[in-house]
This record gives sequence, C-alpha cells and structure tokens, in this order.
Amino acid sequence: MVKESNEVSKIAVKLALSDRKEERELVDNYRKLGFKSTAVDIGGQFPGVVPKIIENTLVASKRKGLILDCHVHDGAVAGAVREALEQLQSKANGLSIGGKIGISRKGEHISVAVFFNIGLLHLNEVVIALSHRSIPILEGEKS
Repeated sequence: MVKESNEVSKIAVKLALSDRKEERELVDNYRKLGFKSTAVDIGGQFPGVVPKIIENTLVASKRKGLILDCHVHDGAVAGAVREALEQLQSKANGLSIGGKIGISRKGEHISVAVFFNIGLLHLNEVVIALSHRSIPILEGEKS
C-alpha cells in the first residue's frame, strides 16, 4: 500500500529530527496508530563509524520490536541504513558526523532516515537522507 510506505518514511524523518522528549511522544503516538518506531543517536568519524551505525540501528530495531532477529529482517535494515549513508557519503568522507537515525515500520514497510551534522571545527554541514525497504511479515511477529 503506497500510503503506508509514505507514512513510515515521514515518521522516520520526524524521529530523526526530534529531540529525546519529542521522540518518546512521537513513538507513543504512532504506536497507537499501528506504527512501530524508534531512534538512535550516533556520532563519529566517517566512514569508520559506519559499522557501528549499522549495528546500533539493528540493535535498536530488534530491541523495540520493529524486526525479528533473522537474516531477512537484518538484511533489510542494514541495507536501508547503508543506502541512506551512501546518499551523504561524498559530504561526510573523512569528517566527523553526529546526529540521529529514525526508524519506522508498519506491516511490510520499513524506512530509515538519517539526520547529521557534518563538521570540521566550527564549519558544519547539515544533511538528511532516507531509505525504504519492503520486508516480509514473518510467523511469530506481533502486529
């Protein structure tokens, strides 16, 4: 359903842009509408921090019940976060990044949004990127 893919993407972006208080409110509000969502703060030297970003995104997605601990779901989330990071790679390469990743899912649709400050000293760039994947609803998943 096209509407769900658009909505999970919008939610992921809103979570990536939120502060911690807003994040908790958004997660609670969207849960009532049937969306699963979470966010992760990240930072470090790009591209060296990429494996840690992928790992933290996977851990948060599993911990908050967005995905099951299986290779199909792991691959979808890892692929989505890598694709989003590739969108900003040319600006971030060799620089420090800091920001947040928002993840949202409903049914077969999952989106990952990244919102970063990229900087060297006091010269900062602000970037946002988004990726979407379709994943199967597996036996044993809670809706």
